[in-house]
Amino acid sequence: MSLRVALIGCGLIGQKRLNLLPPGSVTVACDTQLERAKKIAAQSSGCVATESFEQAVSSTNVDVVMIATINSALAPIALAAVKNGKHVLVEKPAGISVAELEALEAAAQKSGALVRVGYNHRYHPACLKALEIFRSGALGPMMFVRGRYGQGGRIGYEKEWRADAKLSGGGELIDQGVHLIDLAGIFLGEFTKVEGHATTYFWKMPVDDNAFLSLRNAAGNTAWLHVSCSEWKNLFSLEIYGRDAKLHWEGLGGSYGIERLTYYKMLPQMGPPETTIYEFPRGDESWKIEMAEFFEDIKLKRTPVPGLKEAKAALEVVEKIYGMAGK
Repeated sequence: MSLRVALIGCGLIGQKRLNLLPPGSVTVACDTQLERAKKIAAQSSGCVATESFEQAVSSTNVDVVMIATINSALAPIALAAVKNGKHVLVEKPAGISVAELEALEAAAQKSGALVRVGYNHRYHPACLKALEIFRSGALGPMMFVRGRYGQGGRIGYEKEWRADAKLSGGGELIDQGVHLIDLAGIFLGEFTKVEGHATTYFWKMPVDDNAFLSLRNAAGNTAWLHVSCSEWKNLFSLEIYGRDAKLHWEGLGGSYGIERLTYYKMLPQMGPPETTIYEFPRGDESWKIEMAEFFEDIKLKRTPVPGLKEAKAALEVVEKIYGMAGK
């Protein structure tokens, strides 16, 4: 029997999830705006619409709960789901504090529920290729990572829920910044020294619109990261430097430009490197791959990666930076 899914949060992400799931697998659609839940439910045979997440997570007709809500609701809903024995795929950052994730982790361990956190950037084609090259050892010993991620907001951005710290947990750092922190951690491991600051330059809101981070692991390898919602032209760039080669991932498709990975291999005589460019003009299947891995996690009773451990690592950095900024 295929796994039965409850979608909680029926906006853009909920619709995306529905489009990639097997027909009929979504049995409950839930949203605080009932009409959005009904719209999703109408697309899946036998699906029930509700505005009560308690009803969704306690349903006997649900095995898996997928949560895509405002940040402040992510962990409470996930906690209710795992207490009901449901496996959970929750969008990043999975919560607005490390304490929330620790409570969720304890409850999941008690019930045996598995929790995957939706860091879908790990499954972009450029990232998968970068990981293949990295894991082959072709980069040699790691040195540092440099990353930039930015967008320009939109009219009224300062009035959206993302600008309300009680709902979002913070600004650009907890929004796009956690993606960069998570990706940098794949290549450099745990960060033992966190420096930087979050600030507000343009948008008239109480949360940050820019953050600048310098993260170091125990060996001294550094991740230098900048996230911004005053970028104006959408931008994604992640450079991974080893002693023998460099990788540069840029673009995410769409308004972020064609996704590509450039592999610069240093030659014995140094000088201009041997250069190989991989382009991915057909877009990514990150959401599809992510969900397929989660269903395999459940089948194999395997701890999801990225899961709560990785989500906590990202939020620990966020909390430290916000602490430095007095936010």
